[in-house]
Amino acid sequence: MNKTSQIPSKIIALLLSCAIFFISCDDDLTAMNAADKKLNFPSQIIYDANIIQRDSGLIKMRATAPLIEKFELIDTPYVVARKGINIQYFDKKNPKQPGTITAKYAKMTELKNFYKAKGNVKVVTSEGQTFLMETIFWDRKKKEIYTSDTVYVTDKDGSTLVATQGMRAKDDFSEYTFYNNSGDISTKKIPESEK
Repeated sequence: MNKTSQIPSKIIALLLSCAIFFISCDDDLTAMNAADKKLNFPSQIIYDANIIQRDSGLIKMRATAPLIEKFELIDTPYVVARKGINIQYFDKKNPKQPGTITAKYAKMTELKNFYKAKGNVKVVTSEGQTFLMETIFWDRKKKEIYTSDTVYVTDKDGSTLVATQGMRAKDDFSEYTFYNNSGDISTKKIPESEK
């Protein structure tokens, strides 16, 4: 009789110690998740940003945004413009006429040198071409921009093109490929050999 009363108390003690172990592990995970959330806050905030990037004294890029936040206390640091951004970029082909990029949201992942813009993205090249899309990605390492969204292109002469399955281009727009496209293109642009 004595032995049977000891077995349940040992089982109860074992179950209680397991319960305490699992509860303490759960508390540790909660504390770790809270610590991660505490690190994911902006280390720098810029209101009414007006950023100018120069190279050898010449302006290469000018960016304005109502709010820019930099998150650098995490494994993959990034910079985000949640309230929109307007970028002017100057290239060698037409240094007096900047190209522009506007979007409702932009994010730059610093280590990967990778950019994303979304929300009424509009790119106007220094040569007057306009590209409209919902999202665009820029891989600076590969010097390539791309999107799988529908792209609406208008040339300065009024020619239009719609690429329903996106595009891929060099980041200076010197070459580009449109996927599943149609439009009204001026015959003046087609070489004589292809007419």
